[in-house]
Order: sequence, then C-alpha cells, then structure tokens
Amino acid sequence: MENFLNKIKLIWTDTVLRKRVLFVIFALVVFRLLSAIPIPGIDTLELSRFLSNNQFFGILNIFSGGGLSNLSIIMLGVGPYITGSIIMQLLTIMVPALKRIYHEEGEAGRKRFTQYSRLITIPLAAIQGFSLLAILESQKILVNLTPFNRITNLIIVISGSILLMWIGELMTEFGIGNGVSLIIFAGIVSRLPSEISQLIFTFDVSQIPLYLMFIAAGALVIAGVVVVTEAERPIPVTYAKRVRGAKMYGGGSTYLPLRVNQAGVIPIIFALSLLLFPQMIGNFLSSSGNATVASVAKVLASFSQTSTLYAVLYFILVFLFTYFYTAVTFDPEALATNLQKNGAFIPGIRPGVSTSAYISKVLSRITLLGAVFLGFIAVLPLIVRSLTGITAIALGGTALLIVVSVVLDLIKKVDAQISMREY
Repeated sequence: MENFLNKIKLIWTDTVLRKRVLFVIFALVVFRLLSAIPIPGIDTLELSRFLSNNQFFGILNIFSGGGLSNLSIIMLGVGPYITGSIIMQLLTIMVPALKRIYHEEGEAGRKRFTQYSRLITIPLAAIQGFSLLAILESQKILVNLTPFNRITNLIIVISGSILLMWIGELMTEFGIGNGVSLIIFAGIVSRLPSEISQLIFTFDVSQIPLYLMFIAAGALVIAGVVVVTEAERPIPVTYAKRVRGAKMYGGGSTYLPLRVNQAGVIPIIFALSLLLFPQMIGNFLSSSGNATVASVAKVLASFSQTSTLYAVLYFILVFLFTYFYTAVTFDPEALATNLQKNGAFIPGIRPGVSTSAYISKVLSRITLLGAVFLGFIAVLPLIVRSLTGITAIALGGTALLIVVSVVLDLIKKVDAQISMREY
C-alpha cells in the first residue's frame, strides 16, 4: 500500500506525468459526454423495451460504452476501427507486400499500416452504421424519418466513430496506455453502477450464500486471468563469443519470453462477431411481410446465448481462432532468422530451420493452454447464467479480459514512466 501511495505521489509531483494522466481523464470525460448525446428521431420507450429483450444489442451496447442504450452519436464506438485493424492484420498473411511493411520497415512501416487501418475504418463505419440504423428503423425505434433524416443520421454515426478513433489515438500519443483500449475499458466500467444497482434492487436475503459464492468465483476468475495473461514460457538464448582485435565480445545469455496468451482478447472478438451475425440478420428480417422470410428470421434470432449449441460453438471458435491469430502475428521462422543473424542460438538446437521448428513446437504447446483458457473464460458467463440465473457480464468473457489486460498494461506503462523519470 505504501508503494502504491508513493507512486501516486510521484505521478502528481512530476509535471509531465501529471499532464499525461489529466489528459487521459479529460479525454474519457469527453467520451462519456459524447455517449449521452442522442441522434434525432428516437422513440425512447420502444428503445428501452427493445434493448431489455434483445441479448444481441445488449452485448453491442457494452462495447459501445453505453452509447447504444440511448442511440448516441458514438453508438458504433471504436468497433469499426478495431475491425479495420483486424482485417489489416489478417491481410498480412495473404499479401506479402503488407507483411514486409509491417515486419521489416520498422516504425515507418507500422505508421503506414496504421494509416491503412484508418482508411478502412470509414467504409466499415458506413456499412455498420447503415445496417444498425436500418434494423432500428424496422423495429419502429427510429420513427418519422425522411430520406434526409436517414442520410443525416448515417453521417452523424460515421463521424462519431471517426471522432472516437481520433480521441483514442490522441490518448495514446499524449496520455498513458493504449487510447482505444482505454475507451473500451471505460465503456465496460461505466456499466458497473447500473449492474450493481440492479443487483441491489433484486436483492434476496435467502440468496446470500449464492452471492458469496458468486463473489468468491469472481475473485478466482480475476486471479486466473491475471496469472495466464502474465504467464510466459522462457526459452534460453546464448550469444556466441566473437573476438575483435584484443577484445572479446558477446558470450552472454538471456531468454526469449513466449506468452501463454499470445493472441490476447482477439479470438473472442472474432468468435463473437461470427456468432452474432445470424442474430443480426434475424433482427433485420424479422419485420418482413413474407411468411418464409419471417420464419427464417425467427430461426436465426433463436440462435441466442441461452442455447447449448451457442456455447459449444463459441468455445470451439475461440479455440480455433486462438491458434489462427497466433500463427498470423507470430512468425517463428523470422525469429529464428533474426537470432542467427545476431549470432544467437538456443542451447542444444541447431540455428536456422531446427530453431524455427523448436520454437513452433513450444509455441503450439503453450497456445493449447491459452486457447483452452480463453474458451473457458468466453463461455463462463453462459455457464453461470444457466446455473444461477444471474447475468454476470463482469465475471467472464471479453469484458473481463479487456478490463484486466488494460489495467495490467496501464500499471506497466506508469511504472515505466516513473522509472524513466527516476533515472
């Protein structure tokens, strides 16, 4: 506790750190204010009824920072930007030119890569915004809209998403931590007061043992997320000794850390996007006058989180996407080549192809643990809901992983800034 208080004191006494922290707080306040500004033409009673009975939009509302609950100008959140970044990362495995830009051109290449992600965000925001507004209008939530009103609303939500992307990048540049992650974190945390108040209003004395078990399970899950998120498999690396003139260089030993959860939260986002797609189509077609189309829409909409098939497919997709995303973002062959160029080798393993095969083997084994863990965390809220009837958003899934990951990353960034100032 004393160490924590000393860090707080160092942050507020250091001018640069204080400005960075205050900028992040200011940006988050602006984000929350924007999420309270609604677009025109909303039937608020119909909106609240629709959100309370629709799990699909309930999940989207969490990751829009609560902006969807009142159809704010930033209802899309940073979803289009994240989708654009994911598409660009996937393209690196199919387009060699993009792979060279991202992996070989250093900081300049990553800036170009980020710029491409920004450009992709605009059409993605247009597509997502148009689809979302069309669904809401078909559900009689947006009423009495003229063609001009529809175009205006679409421009507003696209601009809101781009504005939020810009705010996130400003937070990254002038604040502490990753701005986009902090925006998602703030959106998730902003839901906690309403969740807690709902739990208080429905409090039942006879359920106290269940609540205590629920809190204990939540603490265990958070501890597990922290352990697995921070877990690493070190691979020893030795640098060969080189003699230049009368001096000897190299000969040191270090280790190569391979993270157990190499893919982070991305596999869950991929899987969730695929599983929510049938529900989106079902909601879009539900108002159709055609009997066949309406029956298809009903079947698609029934594929919800309450079904066992949904939970099984969710786990399998998260498991597969963990391996896929790890293969996309981590290149053992390039790593082995870099080690060989720098005169480094893994003891007992020949440089080159053998090193690449060894790293791939180790990575495959630890990714198995990470994939199973991510799959368990993803379906945990569904298991809790089926056993207790309590909707526990904060207990597992993407929300918990994002919150824990952002907090851990923020702590590391603050520690790094403090250490730099001390030196």
